[in-house]
Amino acid sequence: MPSSVVNKYLYFPETEILRIIYQSGAVYDYLKVPLEVVERFKTVQSKGRFLNYVIKPKFKYRKVE
Repeated sequence: MPSSVVNKYLYFPETEILRIIYQSGAVYDYLKVPLEVVERFKTVQSKGRFLNYVIKPKFKYRKVE
């Protein structure tokens, strides 16, 4: 099922950066996200809820666009 929040995501394992491209067009990099968190993110039904409750509170981020 498509996410109402997340349009696309990319993971860069060498730097542990999870890039989220939101439906709004905003792009954010979440820093030092371990692969096991990304693997869980891939499988959850609600990407937006996982972002709000697991990723955003625990990992620093920066706006890319």
